[in-house]
Amino acid sequence: MNILAIDTSCDETSVAVTNGRRILSNELFSQIAIHKEWGGVVPNLAKRAHEERIDTVIESALKKAKVTMDDIDVYAVTQGPGLAIALGVGIAKAKELAHKHRKKLIAVNHMEGHIYSCFAQDTSGRPDIPYSFPYLVLLVSGGHTELVLFSDHLTYEKVGATRDDAIGEALDKAARLIIDRNAYPGGPLIEKLAQKGDPSWFSFPRPMEKSDTLDFSYSGLKTALLYKIQEMSDSEKKAHQADLAASFQEAAFGALIMQLKRAMQKYNVQNVIVGGGVVANAYLRNKISKVVYDSRGTVEYPKFKGLSGDNAAMIGIAAHYYAETGRFVENLSELDRNARMSL
Repeated sequence: MNILAIDTSCDETSVAVTNGRRILSNELFSQIAIHKEWGGVVPNLAKRAHEERIDTVIESALKKAKVTMDDIDVYAVTQGPGLAIALGVGIAKAKELAHKHRKKLIAVNHMEGHIYSCFAQDTSGRPDIPYSFPYLVLLVSGGHTELVLFSDHLTYEKVGATRDDAIGEALDKAARLIIDRNAYPGGPLIEKLAQKGDPSWFSFPRPMEKSDTLDFSYSGLKTALLYKIQEMSDSEKKAHQADLAASFQEAAFGALIMQLKRAMQKYNVQNVIVGGGVVANAYLRNKISKVVYDSRGTVEYPKFKGLSGDNAAMIGIAAHYYAETGRFVENLSELDRNARMSL
């Protein structure tokens, strides 16, 4: 079946047409230019941009997929988690379309979309990656850092979660401290700068190193970076800007690797899935791959450009498995955003 999926979870207006795991189109309007001068997402501006662009993005997705609205069998939308004021725009549009065209609607958790993004296919059905359950999933995004056991389709158990700040938030904060207070988005900027630096220049603390849980915490690491910068002179900061970025990134990613290793050992799972915007970082991918391959396991990342960050294609793919089991929204009027939705 053809699914038209909508994602407005934060600052990307995205609409996709999918069929099974195949992506027929995946259109996106990015709001980075809108929020860049503020150094982060401004909720009211995000909502307005979604409202202004969503119809155009829908038209573009249909055109790119070479289908009309009559060819759409089911609609899907991100219910949460995310920015509440932004989520509401996508949900309202999806409900409007489902009612107008008398089609069924599926509400999807944004994080399970990131999981299924690793199994996406192009229009010809490639790559055809078979599922090898169970998987250990590492989700790394702007607002979430989680470890999840993925034992079967739509079956999850969260085994590690963010206690305070997620890794994406920590990288954004680091960029504002190291580069410029308006640096945004922080992750790609830190990655680029870190490539020129020495990751061993300064040893930042590894979050949760002495903990016996699989949770994550980045508030202490952010504070350690702030203190380090405050004790440096302007000339030192300028001379070691890249070293700071590399050292911070090394500590932040070190915590991810540490908890991933612990989880693989505790649950005896060697097949790993990594999803979320932060996984676009090549340095992180290399570190994760080494850990998994050393354990003789397999690791899956999003295969196509644009699938690491927020996008609607991953929502459509997850929705396919909802449709297969008949899990549709029963009452459109009762569907509402859930900004803190959990797997």
